Amino acid sequence: MTINYEGRVAIVTGAGNGLGRCHALELAKRGAKVVVNDLGGARDGSGGSSEAALEVVALIEAGGGEAIAHGANVAKYDEVEDMVKQAMDKWGRVDILMNNAGILRDKSFSKMELADFQLVMDVHLMGSVNCCKAVWEIMKEQKYGRIMMTTSSSGLYGNFGQSNYGAAKMAVIGLMNTLVLEGQKYDIRVNALAPTAGTRMTEDIMPPEVFNMLTLEAVTAGALTLVAEEAPTKFILCAGAGGYACSQIRETEGVFLNADEQSPEAVVEKWDNITDIAGQCELESGAKQSEKFLTKAMQAIAKA
Repeated sequence: MTINYEGRVAIVTGAGNGLGRCHALELAKRGAKVVVNDLGGARDGSGGSSEAALEVVALIEAGGGEAIAHGANVAKYDEVEDMVKQAMDKWGRVDILMNNAGILRDKSFSKMELADFQLVMDVHLMGSVNCCKAVWEIMKEQKYGRIMMTTSSSGLYGNFGQSNYGAAKMAVIGLMNTLVLEGQKYDIRVNALAPTAGTRMTEDIMPPEVFNMLTLEAVTAGALTLVAEEAPTKFILCAGAGGYACSQIRETEGVFLNADEQSPEAVVEKWDNITDIAGQCELESGAKQSEKFLTKAMQAIAKA
């Protein structure tokens, strides 16, 4: 099966450099019309230039594809709205959104200014929120949409000096989980990519021989599966250096304690049962957790 995007319109944020650039070029190569979004700022979010985005557009057009550049700051909703309007004015639809734009302001939590925490949250989390919001009604009306969040191992598992980045990258998983439920009946599928790649975000934190193994193309191969017509939904794909894996949030079966047993001592006593992974599962929604606990309680009452 060959995956192509003929007739599809894609918005890729942060597409002037690195992974976003690679995603945009491959989407176009496979037939998509692409909005190349890039503020053109430095790695820390400062500055701005349209040169990088225009270069990507030129490469796409040279290959016979269609693309436009837009310099929206994803943290500003009015700019995102204008970007989506331009896509609609030109092509009449938006099928794919790849939330890729990001910045770094790394420091230990002790030394980090709250302004640096807020800015990283604004770009990664609110940038994704703004872009999703701007295309959501369009995708609902079309009864078709493919959205990719970009998460990170720093969010899923933690990374020293990245409390701001990690918090934002885990937050987009919460956003994904709910949008999956709300978009289901409109065939809007929402997934997340956890990439490991050699980009300007990572070039000064790893030796050159390691950096060179972490190709952009290896990650883009995974990313494009998450926005394909036959894409899964609510899937976290981890990709890097030719390796591909999925990350899942699972919950153990757990235990039930009667009212007269509900004490911290009893919880500690049952710790091995609480953490037993036999029978653990991925819950469809938050309501399923409540349903599980209430079922246990009702079963206990029926036995009493």
